[in-house]
Amino acid sequence: MAHDLQVLPPGAGYGIVIGIGGVFALFMMGISWLQNRYTQFSTHRAEEFNTASRSVKPGLISSGIVSSWTWSATLLTSSTFAYSYGVCGPMWYGAIGTLQILLFALIAVQIKANAPGAHTMPEIVLARHGPIAHLTYLYNGLATNLLVSAILVLGGAQVVSALTGMNVYAANCLISAVVAAYVIVGGLRATFIADYTHTVILFIAILVFGLLVSATSDLIGSPGKLYDLLKEASRQMPIARNTDGSYLAFRSVGGLIFAVDLFVSGFTTVWLDQAYWQRAIASRPESSVKAYLLGGIAWYGIPFGFATAMGLGCAALTHNPAFPTYPNPLTTEQVNAGLSAPATAIALMGKGGAVLILILLFMAVTSSTSAELIAVSSLLTFDVYKTYFRPDTDSAALVRVSHWGIVLYALILAAFCSILNVAGLSLTWLLTVLGVIVGGAAVPVGLILLWKPMSTVGAIAAPWIGFVVGVIVWFVTSWKRSGGISVATTGDVTNAVAGNLASFGVGTIAAVVLSLVFPGKHPVEDIMETEATKGRETGLSTPPATASASASSSTATPPTKNEMVEFLETEQSAPMDPTQVRKAERIALSANLFFIAVAVILVPFTLFGTRYVYSKGFFTGWVVVSLMWIWASVMICVVYPVVESAGALRDISGGAWADIRALLGKSKGRVQTGGLV
Repeated sequence: MAHDLQVLPPGAGYGIVIGIGGVFALFMMGISWLQNRYTQFSTHRAEEFNTASRSVKPGLISSGIVSSWTWSATLLTSSTFAYSYGVCGPMWYGAIGTLQILLFALIAVQIKANAPGAHTMPEIVLARHGPIAHLTYLYNGLATNLLVSAILVLGGAQVVSALTGMNVYAANCLISAVVAAYVIVGGLRATFIADYTHTVILFIAILVFGLLVSATSDLIGSPGKLYDLLKEASRQMPIARNTDGSYLAFRSVGGLIFAVDLFVSGFTTVWLDQAYWQRAIASRPESSVKAYLLGGIAWYGIPFGFATAMGLGCAALTHNPAFPTYPNPLTTEQVNAGLSAPATAIALMGKGGAVLILILLFMAVTSSTSAELIAVSSLLTFDVYKTYFRPDTDSAALVRVSHWGIVLYALILAAFCSILNVAGLSLTWLLTVLGVIVGGAAVPVGLILLWKPMSTVGAIAAPWIGFVVGVIVWFVTSWKRSGGISVATTGDVTNAVAGNLASFGVGTIAAVVLSLVFPGKHPVEDIMETEATKGRETGLSTPPATASASASSSTATPPTKNEMVEFLETEQSAPMDPTQVRKAERIALSANLFFIAVAVILVPFTLFGTRYVYSKGFFTGWVVVSLMWIWASVMICVVYPVVESAGALRDISGGAWADIRALLGKSKGRVQTGGLV
């Protein structure tokens, strides 16, 4: 039972959820105050609240990508993957997840080239294929966001409940509430900065656990000791369909099936998730591809390094008296709930490990959930309210709608997670079957931007055809293979992968075939004609006169704060230069081809096909590389954003110092600075 892992009192769970959530709400309030006072960007403007004025630098975008893609599942399921299938788990999870981010770089180029003024993914679909297609992808986008959010919140709530005894329904509600509170305060730019802070704490915790397993713990303390313990675990708990039943063999049939399942689910959750489109929209045109490539490289290190330490560590420590369920291994229920990493943390550090893993998971859950909340609020604001109710509404009204959208979605999310828990659905079940439900729309939404022949009929029909076929195949396979349709049979990896592949594959084929057979398109609107470029919000479609006049006259009136922001928003909404587009496409395509060739095909399938069982030297090198990759991720996500924003941070410090001097009566006024990030 899950209570075997309860080493902390319920008050600890409530304290972490409410206490840390409250701290971040106050932190976001402080960030928003600094932004509004010392920068040109105001959170009271819809463009700033929902798109960060399309001006965020690549380092912070990369950190935000890593933060939003580091789910509780990234930490928990990758460790479960390693515990269940051995050394192949961390690499498959890292490679498949990173591939989705790198592939999205191709979408990011097209957004900046063809729809730089867009706010959301369905908004682009509306302009290209009309209202029926718009509603189709709005549904799929919202469904994806809801399922992803449920994976995040329910997974986190179940672990908090297992470690502390906190009521799981209270955890669902409180996690949703505290994240909603700080997202409402700050909008997208402040969310990026909160994501950065989450990422710093996350990497500290990951490094602590990684170094414990690899260097300092008395229970393991070295890659060589971990190797010896895994050899012993392979004899006592052999893995079915692994070479020699070994944790040290990359050839794992079950692991390969799960990797395919993960590919479809991951592809779906990136390409249909408004949070990723929002990061591409928020980035500067010239650096969007760079941000996604850096983010993909950095994210790889998290599941690779963390699951190598905590998932394999769980297998290694199962028969140690310090293990929380000793002398028994984890139950199937506990494994499916993602409790392998928490069990390792408790074995290594006792109650301190439980606290650290809770903080780590809370950082992962809240940072990713914040991205989902603001993504859904953007869909509700621009694709529901502005499109179908008040097309000519002003900026202040849009911000208010965004706030109410966050509140509404937080309530729906808490209720949905509670229903899933009552139904007995786990984190692993949700991640396994997600692609069945929305996988049919994953490739078609990409083809809308990447493939010119994509027709309106193909765009509309393909997702629904994929969904229907996927569900039928999923249920029939569960019935034929497992003798019935239940939570257990539908969550079986093989049954789910059949439905995932059917939904994903049929949706893709239908999109191509229908586009060739029915090539007609809805009359295409100018996707550039969005709020920022039309000037509906600002009243300007060209740079402010004062800004241009200042170049030719030293006596011209300097632009006001709002005029400068309007100019910047208009500039960022202009399409990328065609030369830049071609260069970015080449870089993105080359990076994807190289990564697929090496990290998805050459290395894993060579290890798989040769049936190689790791030697101690090879395994030691494997562990060292995983730690080195984490440090590389730290440089990209923690150090680089500070370096690139040094000027803005210096300006804010100068403005704050001027205010302090003014309060002390030594100076009047304050400094007006440039962008925050």
